[in-house]
Amino acid sequence: MSNRLAGKVAIVTGGAQGQGAAIARHFVAEGAKVVIADVADEFGQALADELGADAHFAHHDVSDEDSWTALVESTNERFGPVNVLANNAGILRFADIEKMTKEEYLLLVNVNQLGTFLGMKAVARTMRKNGGGSIINASSVEGLAGMASLTGYVATKWAIRGMTKAAAMELGPKGIRVNSIHPGMIDTPMTRPHGGDAAMEFGASRVPLRRVGYPEDIAPLYVFLASDESGYINGAEIAIDGGVTATHAFGG
Repeated sequence: MSNRLAGKVAIVTGGAQGQGAAIARHFVAEGAKVVIADVADEFGQALADELGADAHFAHHDVSDEDSWTALVESTNERFGPVNVLANNAGILRFADIEKMTKEEYLLLVNVNQLGTFLGMKAVARTMRKNGGGSIINASSVEGLAGMASLTGYVATKWAIRGMTKAAAMELGPKGIRVNSIHPGMIDTPMTRPHGGDAAMEFGASRVPLRRVGYPEDIAPLYVFLASDESGYINGAEIAIDGGVTATHAFGG
């Protein structure tokens, strides 16, 4: 690796497994100090141990504002001021509109949408006072289009897309860039339980590249957006989906 993130201090939410773990590994490999934030203590601590002194695990609930305050303060004390936030944490739930409960819907809102907002709020002051930074919000291709039986998930991912653009306008003059990434079907512990190999094979058949994505496909985009190489990219929405959003419903 080339130390593209030397001098960066990053928080990666949902960092214990899957896409978040790949992001954390790539960040450390590129020279960043990383706090892995997650509710999955065993996986998160194991990853921090694997990555060594440049990584630390912190138990963190993204829907809890006090947890965010404590996370940013402890990161600042351990590694220095936060200048990269990978707002990666999220959950996925399939449910038809008529069957989805209010509680299920609000759980998606609290983790995916509120968690993203609270993260931006928590790091904005530190970044503003210390020369700026980069916030990378994880939306989805479902933040660019709709999908049946995913109304709650889709709503939160569109919200993240919109919040990203509003935050980019507000925080850009303060030296803080805010962008959203929109992964397609990625083989992770979040997606695989919903249909297993059969779902992955079907998903691959609908992708122009004829394969699903993997966490290692996504992490390099986070590195780029966290680095100074992307210094003039702000308020962007970047699909990383094998070409799924390049066509319409009748495409193949």
